[in-house]
Amino acid sequence: MKLGAIVGAFIVALILLLGGYWFFLRGDDATAPTDVTVEEGEAPAPDEAAEAIDPSIPTFDIVRVERDGSTIAAGRALPGARVELKANGEVIAETSADERGEWVAVLDEPLKPGTIELTLTARNPDGSWKDSRQTVTVSVPEGAREQPLVVRSEPGKASKVLQGPGVPADAGDLILETIDYDEKGNIIISGRADPGSTVRIYVGRELAGETVADAHGRWELVPQGDIAPGQYALRVDQVDGEGRVTGRIEVPFERGEPQAVLAALREGKVVIQPGNNLWNIARRLYGSGFSYTIIYEANKDQIRDPNLIYPGQVFETPAR
Repeated sequence: MKLGAIVGAFIVALILLLGGYWFFLRGDDATAPTDVTVEEGEAPAPDEAAEAIDPSIPTFDIVRVERDGSTIAAGRALPGARVELKANGEVIAETSADERGEWVAVLDEPLKPGTIELTLTARNPDGSWKDSRQTVTVSVPEGAREQPLVVRSEPGKASKVLQGPGVPADAGDLILETIDYDEKGNIIISGRADPGSTVRIYVGRELAGETVADAHGRWELVPQGDIAPGQYALRVDQVDGEGRVTGRIEVPFERGEPQAVLAALREGKVVIQPGNNLWNIARRLYGSGFSYTIIYEANKDQIRDPNLIYPGQVFETPAR
């Protein structure tokens, strides 16, 4: 298929995606801005409302990565701003925000297999330069065998899995996506569920808190009270209006000591997420699952059994 046809297909797909579930997916580079709008009357998600406080800082709305690394991205900036999309600090695309402050980019070259951090820099009409607070991490698998993992993160907020399966419940639409830490070392747990449904989270046998999925089915929770360092069973329940459990997820979970967690994250270590195992992490980071021993050797003080790692653990992932 010719490049022009591929790009055209991606733009059509982007418009269709934005028409309904517009902020849930993710995207990359662009050419000229496309007519991408949010339907009138649709309320912004809470994290987007917060980001709108300073519209001069560019943001990602969508990053969509295909199995071969072909990528499309879209977001917001000041009207007329020149937006640079960067991969690991290198500019890979440039575009301009239209009169509504919307930008779209389609990469000329697919992202290569491996882990890439996407960021934005905007040159605003007043001449100022602003870097994005958000980072979108993309893991493109070797050989186009699996769907890429795309995660949007921002300091102090739960990461949003833009592409990736998460851990599904035994029934219903409940999904546990991320376990993160904020700037104080507090735990943030997030995922998806039926819009408007109640989600309850238990750490061990204790109720850690409950929240309600928003209109897009997104939920996020900072557990109430202190959770002592240690290993626990983490349970997530989706509950209907009559208090009946309609979906349940149970995964092992490890709570690290808050200050140690913060120190590790400042050193660039990674938080183990639900559904991770050393094989998959090594395959995404190093291109081969057989390289799991690199991670094991660097973190063997935390790993008794390479087959048993826990969401919430913070691991070092050294260069190969």
